[in-house]
Amino acid sequence: MNELIEKTRQWFHDKGIIANSNPLKQLNKSQEELTETRDAAVKLAYANELYIIHGMCFTENQVDDLIHELKDGIGDTIVTLIGVCEMYGFSLEECLQMAYDTISKRNGTMIDGVFVKSK
Repeated sequence: MNELIEKTRQWFHDKGIIANSNPLKQLNKSQEELTETRDAAVKLAYANELYIIHGMCFTENQVDDLIHELKDGIGDTIVTLIGVCEMYGFSLEECLQMAYDTISKRNGTMIDGVFVKSK
């Protein structure tokens, strides 16, 4: 994982993105990639629901394509966040550790399939 992150950081430099862009533009790109990821997840959920309720409505290849689209979207989102971290001088690991340190102590309950933190 460390090697992939380092290669991705270097890619941002090699492509001139660090020198010629800014964090807000990259965060807009992150949002775009996250939206594409969500769209893929919605399509996959719909495909799985139709498969379960109505029988085979999507071919195995179509479902495989949706899974590929979802994985690609997740990866693209992570790539853009690595670029944002690089622009700010943070590491992805540092940000993830900070988030984990916070959530590991968090209490809450599940409501309609979503974890809602206690106040």
